[in-house]
Amino acid sequence: MKKTIYLLAILFIAVSCEDEIEVEVPTGETRLVIDATFEYFQNETPAVVEGGVKLTLSAPFFNNNVPTVSDATVFITNLSDNTVISFIESEESGFFIPFSTNFIPEFNTLYQLTVQYNNETYIAKTQLVPTVPIDNIKQGDATLFDGDETEIIISYTDDASRDDFYFFDFDFNLFLTGEDRFYQGKSFSFSYFYDKMVADKDITIKILGIDEQYYNYATLLIEQSDQGGGNPFQVPPAVLRGNIINTSNSNNYPLGYFTLSEASRFDFTISK
Repeated sequence: MKKTIYLLAILFIAVSCEDEIEVEVPTGETRLVIDATFEYFQNETPAVVEGGVKLTLSAPFFNNNVPTVSDATVFITNLSDNTVISFIESEESGFFIPFSTNFIPEFNTLYQLTVQYNNETYIAKTQLVPTVPIDNIKQGDATLFDGDETEIIISYTDDASRDDFYFFDFDFNLFLTGEDRFYQGKSFSFSYFYDKMVADKDITIKILGIDEQYYNYATLLIEQSDQGGGNPFQVPPAVLRGNIINTSNSNNYPLGYFTLSEASRFDFTISK
């Protein structure tokens, strides 16, 4: 069974390793895009939370200049005790970070993101989702289609006490989703192939815990982001609705997602 799962994983990765999340929003009504992603590295010393809230406006499909939003109020509320974490805009236009560095999310606690912009209020609720650490990463010698791909093999051990959904960040804006349906509570390894020369490069690979709703959302987003088919006139990606709502005007819904993920990362140098 383990060998079969391993081969299935290789096949799945093979068709996914070129996906990059660089999605342009199709031409249409301008909407607020809220990318609120937080990664909690609990096992590091000291524990650290990375991420923030990126605010932009949707742009035409072939427009490379995505307008950012600065004139907004952003905060997160801990709904268990109504503690409010205020945000300020960083040096990066449209990117908001906690005013205090003491924002450490807790498990089994509901958090609400609030964004106030253009006299309308947008909210989303989520909880911190746990993950497992990466056990090991090593470089393999297998290839795929062109023969010059670089293989790395990622190993981790799933938690048997829950159903896990995973989000993998392979650096270079390369992402992948996974779930533990076929290996719950077991050690698991799979291969990932970089299709460009990455010899002698230092990379950081991360594994994030996500819930099933975000797993479905991110999987579709990754699938839609594959623009490598060679046809510049293909149908643009469909608009994906996230977990954020507009409480002032439901018709003017936003795009984007609010996530809180426990994360683990592994630094690795790819050899020649």
